[in-house]
Amino acid sequence: MAGGFILESPAFSHNGEIPAKYTCEGADISPPLHWKGAPEGTKSFAIIVDDPDAPDPQAPKTTWVHWVLYNIPGDMTALPEDVRGLPREAHQGVNDWKKLGYRGPCPPIGRHHYHYKIYALDTMLPELNGTSKKELEKAMHGHILEHAELVGTYKKHH
Repeated sequence: MAGGFILESPAFSHNGEIPAKYTCEGADISPPLHWKGAPEGTKSFAIIVDDPDAPDPQAPKTTWVHWVLYNIPGDMTALPEDVRGLPREAHQGVNDWKKLGYRGPCPPIGRHHYHYKIYALDTMLPELNGTSKKELEKAMHGHILEHAELVGTYKKHH
C-alpha cells in the first residue's frame, strides 16, 4: 500500500503547535507518537527529530538535531509520552546538545518547524554506540522501505 505509512501524535496535529510541555519551556519530554501503515517486511523503525530553521527561520544556517532513535521493533506502532523504558534492542543516539535522548524545541528566535521523521527499515541495525543523525542515515542507506513525517511548530512564549 504505497503512501499509507503515517506518523501522528495525539499531542499536536500536522503543522500544528507543539505543546510547551514537550519543549524547554515545559517538562522537555518526548511527545507520544503513533504510526500506522508500515510496509510489509518492516523489521525495525528509526526516528529522527530535527529543526531545519536553526537558528533563525528568516536566515536558517543549520539543521539542529533533537532526537535520534533506532532499532524500534518492527511490531511496535507507538511510543508513549516521555519515552524511558525502550525495548532492549532500541537505542538512542546523540542530539546536537551532545546528549543521548530527546531534547525538545527551544528556538532562540521566531517560530521553528520541527520534523518528526520515522523510517521503516528492512533490517535491525548494528548497535551504533552514541550515533549521530549523520551516522544513522548512513547506516539506514539501502534499508529504508518507506518513511513518514509529522511537522510541529514552536515559538518561545517567554
